[in-house]
Amino acid sequence: MQPLEIKPGVYWVGGIDWNLRYFHGYQTPRGSTYNAYLILDEKITLVDTVKHYLAGEMLERIGKIVDPRRIDYLVVNHVEMDHSGSIPAVMELASGAKIVTSPKGKQGLERHYGKSWDCLEVNTGDELKIGARTLKFVQTPMVHWPDSMVTYIPEDRLLLPNDAFGQHIASVERFDDELGWNIVREEAAKYYANIVFPYGEQVNKALDVVERLPLEMIAPSHGVIWRTYLKEIRESYRQWANHESERRALIVYDTMWGSTEKIAQVLRSGLEEAGVTVTMRFLQTNHISDIVPDVLRSKLILIGTPTLNNGMLPTVGAFLTYVKGLRPKNRIGFAFGSYGWGGQGVRQVAEAIGEMGWEIPEEPINLRYVPDAGELAQVKAVAGRLAEAL
Repeated sequence: MQPLEIKPGVYWVGGIDWNLRYFHGYQTPRGSTYNAYLILDEKITLVDTVKHYLAGEMLERIGKIVDPRRIDYLVVNHVEMDHSGSIPAVMELASGAKIVTSPKGKQGLERHYGKSWDCLEVNTGDELKIGARTLKFVQTPMVHWPDSMVTYIPEDRLLLPNDAFGQHIASVERFDDELGWNIVREEAAKYYANIVFPYGEQVNKALDVVERLPLEMIAPSHGVIWRTYLKEIRESYRQWANHESERRALIVYDTMWGSTEKIAQVLRSGLEEAGVTVTMRFLQTNHISDIVPDVLRSKLILIGTPTLNNGMLPTVGAFLTYVKGLRPKNRIGFAFGSYGWGGQGVRQVAEAIGEMGWEIPEEPINLRYVPDAGELAQVKAVAGRLAEAL
C-alpha cells in the first residue's frame, strides 16, 4: 500500500500485519495493523512506529513522502513493543531526531532498548509547536500502560490516541465508514474487552478530556481511523468504562459426559422463555478472548463445570482466571454443574464469582451424575428466578 494522506500534510505510514493470529492471549483472526502517522510541517514529525518486523514497510512508506533522515521529532505515545519496536531503526536513520514522550515513556524506552536517545519529556497540558501545527499532550496512565498518553492536533482537529479506540483488524480500508459500523464496533468491543476492560476509571478520566476537544478524526494505532462514527464509538467507550451491560445472559460451560451441558441447555431454555436473550459458549470450541466481548455485553453470567480431580475443569479455571484479571463489575453471577462424588468444581466457581464482587441471587446448582426430569424442572425454575433478577 501507498502512504495515505488522512489530513492535509498528515499521512498514515503504518504497517499491516496480515498474518497475526495471536496477541498475548487474544486471538486475532482478522490480523491487525500498527499505525504510524507522519506530519509534514516545519519540523517533520512521526507519531508512533510499528512492530519491529514491519520497520522496512513503514520506512518505505515514509520514503515515498520524505527522506526518513529528515525526521525532527518522534512522538512515542506508548512504549509497548508493537508500537515502539521500530524506534531503533528510525533513530538509526534520523540520528538527529528528538523523541517526545511521557516521563514514564522515557523510562520504559531505556529499559526496553538500553539506549540514551535525546528525549523531550512532556506532561498533560504541554504543547510543542512544529510549525503551523501545535501538538498538545495528555497523559492517560493505565489506558492501558503507565506511560500511555495521547497527542492532539487542534489545527486538524485530529486525535492520535495510540491504543485507545483501536481494533485488531488488517484491511486495505483505512477508515471506519469503509468497513462499516457493525464490523468496526465488533472489533473495537473485542479489543476493549480483552485489553482495556480493567481500566474503566482511567478511561472515564481520559474521555472527560477527549469530549472537550473539537474532533473531526480519531486515528488510533491499531485498526481503522474514525472519521464518521466518532459519536458512536465515544458513547460505546463511556458505556464500557462504566461497566454498563444489557439485559442479556451469557452461559459459559464445559462438560465431560454431557450432564453439565444438559443443565446449561435447560437454563438457556428457562431464560429464553422468560424473555431473556441468551448467548451460549462451550469452552471446548470457543476461545476465551472470543467470549470476553459477551461478558462486556451481558448482565447475567452463568458458569458451568463438572468436577475433575476435586476441582473445576481446567478450561473453566482458565476462563475464570482470565476474566478475574479483566475485573468486570456490576454483573450477576451464577454457578452450576455436575459431579460424581466430590462436587468441589461448582463450589470453586461460586467462590471465584464471589471474589469478583458480582451479585449472586441464587445458590449454585450442583447435580450428581445424570440429572433426572425432576431436577431439570428445578433447574428451569431457577432460570426463571434469575430472569427476574435481571
